[in-house]
Amino acid sequence: LRKSGVGNIFVKNLDRNIDNKALYDTFSLFGNILSCKVATDASGKSRGYGFVHYETDEAAKQAIERVNNMQIGDKQVEVCAFKKRGDRETATVFTNLYSKNLPDDFDDEKLVGMFGGYGTITSSCILEDKAGRKFCFVNFEAPESAAKAVEELNGKDLRTEEQKSEQKEDDKPEAYLLYVGRAQSKAERAREFREKTANAEQSSARAAGVNLYVKNLDESTTDASLRELFEPFGTVASCIAMKDDKEKCK
Repeated sequence: LRKSGVGNIFVKNLDRNIDNKALYDTFSLFGNILSCKVATDASGKSRGYGFVHYETDEAAKQAIERVNNMQIGDKQVEVCAFKKRGDRETATVFTNLYSKNLPDDFDDEKLVGMFGGYGTITSSCILEDKAGRKFCFVNFEAPESAAKAVEELNGKDLRTEEQKSEQKEDDKPEAYLLYVGRAQSKAERAREFREKTANAEQSSARAAGVNLYVKNLDESTTDASLRELFEPFGTVASCIAMKDDKEKCK
């Protein structure tokens, strides 16, 4: 039950004076509590939020309905169902943007010219990676400005006519089209990298493990003739015609 997350609620905006006992006393009215904890820092001071895990989902729902927006101590608390990290929705409200595939001559003046029309920019910076390719971060005052910039700028082709003429057939659009999106935290980038790596490894493993079993072969079949039979369909990594003690194909 504890691992399933059923009956688990999240309480935030807690008065810093509320401790485990006060939290328990408040929420025990609605059902049997399996665990109850106020999050604290290294010195034992409240971080302003906590968790209550009920034995039943019904008790949790009643607690959310009755306590959400209620004043406990000097603060009005928010109570909602706790969601595991993987079940939480990706943040949709943001002000900080990341942009790449910028022109070689991109500078502060061009940054303001590109992004300034969408709203007030509170901070920005232009950087280069090890290959000398420019990228930038732009932080807007309002989330609406950031969202509008992503909507209108992401995917634009900022290349010169000369650069377009030099495009190769195997060039992927994501390698040259302007990218503008929500700036991710270091933890988000690390998690995304791990997921991509894991997916690539799984695909590689599946590709490496494609085996066929062929039966009812002629007894004269050899490794070479079997390979020759299947090579027109793709690269054959290994091929064996099983033989009996008389060296005839089984």
